[in-house]
Amino acid sequence: MELQKPHTLELEAHDALVVVDVQNDFLPGGSLAVPHGGEVVPVLNKYLSAFHARRLAIYATRDWHPPEHCSFKAQGGIWPPHCVAETPGAQFASDLNLPPETTVISKATEPDKDAYSGFEGTDLDARLRDKEIKRLFIGGLATDYCVLNTVKDAIKHGYEVLLLEDAIRAVNVNPDDGLKAEETMQGLGARPIHFEILATRAPPEREITEEA
Repeated sequence: MELQKPHTLELEAHDALVVVDVQNDFLPGGSLAVPHGGEVVPVLNKYLSAFHARRLAIYATRDWHPPEHCSFKAQGGIWPPHCVAETPGAQFASDLNLPPETTVISKATEPDKDAYSGFEGTDLDARLRDKEIKRLFIGGLATDYCVLNTVKDAIKHGYEVLLLEDAIRAVNVNPDDGLKAEETMQGLGARPIHFEILATRAPPEREITEEA
């Protein structure tokens, strides 16, 4: 029996890519390293290239904590200090190819407020609506925390969500946390995709512009 080829997904004018928290402290060697977290970077770079080629909106969220943030163990939280604003650990991965036009969304910037979602306490929703974005492609770190909550809020705000299943990794405090998070997101309506189904050829108008 011949296997059917996966349906090709065309990127559209009202699409945006949301890269969640691909920061040094969540990568190998970081203070809160996500197992295999570095594996998302080359895959996300493919998505970044595809969106950049079509001049589509790109957003990158980041934890940008004060030194005494409530999520840190010393303040009664559950995590070691991580992603403290202006420190190397808070910087995006050096090999993550964020284009210059990427909009950076900083979250959890106040000492007494945590935020796993890129929407919580930020202007992300307002920025998306200003650009008339309808569909979000979301990937990054970590599946069971900031990706999960960003996807949940995106759906709550009325966006269609495509979950970049090949560009997420989980903390897995419990062994199946990542799997449960993916099931939750899909149960809410997020559609899992892999890069291979994207139509990757640049649109003709882009090619004409570059040749002119």
